[in-house]
Amino acid sequence: MIAIYARVSTEEQVKKGFSLEDQIKECRKKAKTDEVMEYVDRGVSGEILDRHALTKLRNDVKEGLITKVICLDPDRLSRKLMNQLIITDEIEKRGVQLVFVNGEYTKTPEGNLFYSMRGAIAEFEKAKINERMSRGRKEKARQGKVLRNFQIYGYDYDKEHGKIVINEEEAKVVHLIFDLFTQPNTMVEGINGIAKYLTSKGIPTKRGAKVWHRQVVRQLLMNRVYTGEFYQNRWNTEGMLGNKYKFKEDRVPMTVRPKEEWIRIECPSIIEEQIFEHAQTLLTESRRRWAKKSKNEYLLSGLLRCGDCNNTMVGVKTKNWGQTVFIYTDKKNTSGAKNPGCGRKVYVPKLDEEVWETILEWLNTPEEIAAATEREGEEKSVHFEEIEIDRLQSEIKKVKTGKKRLLALFTQGLDLSEEEVKQSLKELKEKEKRLQKDLDELGAKKKSSEQHIYGKKLLEEAAEFYFSKGKEELSFEDKKSLIRHVVKEIRIYKDSIQIYTF
Repeated sequence: MIAIYARVSTEEQVKKGFSLEDQIKECRKKAKTDEVMEYVDRGVSGEILDRHALTKLRNDVKEGLITKVICLDPDRLSRKLMNQLIITDEIEKRGVQLVFVNGEYTKTPEGNLFYSMRGAIAEFEKAKINERMSRGRKEKARQGKVLRNFQIYGYDYDKEHGKIVINEEEAKVVHLIFDLFTQPNTMVEGINGIAKYLTSKGIPTKRGAKVWHRQVVRQLLMNRVYTGEFYQNRWNTEGMLGNKYKFKEDRVPMTVRPKEEWIRIECPSIIEEQIFEHAQTLLTESRRRWAKKSKNEYLLSGLLRCGDCNNTMVGVKTKNWGQTVFIYTDKKNTSGAKNPGCGRKVYVPKLDEEVWETILEWLNTPEEIAAATEREGEEKSVHFEEIEIDRLQSEIKKVKTGKKRLLALFTQGLDLSEEEVKQSLKELKEKEKRLQKDLDELGAKKKSSEQHIYGKKLLEEAAEFYFSKGKEELSFEDKKSLIRHVVKEIRIYKDSIQIYTF
């Protein structure tokens, strides 16, 4: 039986007009008979060896079902010379004739040389196509163009202008998710609670699914695009093209490129920077804060840490002289625990009351709120830092421009010695390094100042929630939610406690 093999990738179909119908038609002409078996791979890159139709052809050749294989061109078999030679060797070892429509192939030293040269040229051509496409995509990204639809919840893709624009309905859901996660409420608890809440309300995901999974909510909360930062060229997907044809253990993983290679694209923001950063802080503590409910509820679960041994403290029920008591302890009885704890124990009712009374002082007295979070001149400080950051960024840009000009002058053959150029470049690099260090330190200081200002806002929100409910109407869950909204961590020492706010 005569076999016809045809393959086309989407890229070639669009750019070069290779159609499967044309390939098969030409191969049938070469066969001069209708008694043929067709092996067709649709939309599969020639870089991949493990293709469905090609694998079936190779197996049928091994079984002795095929006497002749006809193909339009060697690069239909593979775009890689090594794979081309492997397939050719497999076919010819079984005594099967291999025929190409475009050019005769003879089993002679000259024929083998010509065949190898054609394969090497095809591989080189594919590599050049990939390189040109990659360079073109990067250049478009540097011009501020979004290259494709990244399916980001809260945004739509404007293909005509190469931008992402806000989807107003989805943006409302994004606001809801951040509010549920960062605001005091008793509707949901943690990421899993938010996922269940969205599912119960019948809100579809970006892809139209009816069920929200906790990981989808978590990824949404961690996505900096909502603050107006969108990056392209961030992920390295080299070698991943054939993953769907490989076993799980053989798949090439996606990796993150160095940050200096990322290309930032400005996009409309949905969430304020301070709210986003607060959400990131809560995410780092989410496993402790919103652990699965135990049989007994503890007001401060997930917030306590021993000030001496640094172990987290959990609520447990125990017996003391025959009576049931509830305590917070840092003792870890789990096998393999890194730190068994120093054995600190605190009675639950005593500590709960002490912490709650402190929170009440803050909520009932406006001046206590200010004293707990506000620092004199913070707003002015942030404004000064913004001005200084702009100046440093401008200086760094000037230094980079200076380096480029210096190299350009040297390559143009001007009267500059190599030693002078090296010394000047060294000085510029050192200056850039100093400026970048100052910029990083100032950026961290500005972020810290903004978070302190935002901490005041969190307490004000908690106070508003508290007064809207009324002291007498506060449930256990209300108190728990309020405390978590303003308290980052509580450290327990021998004779004191330290409450850390956001």
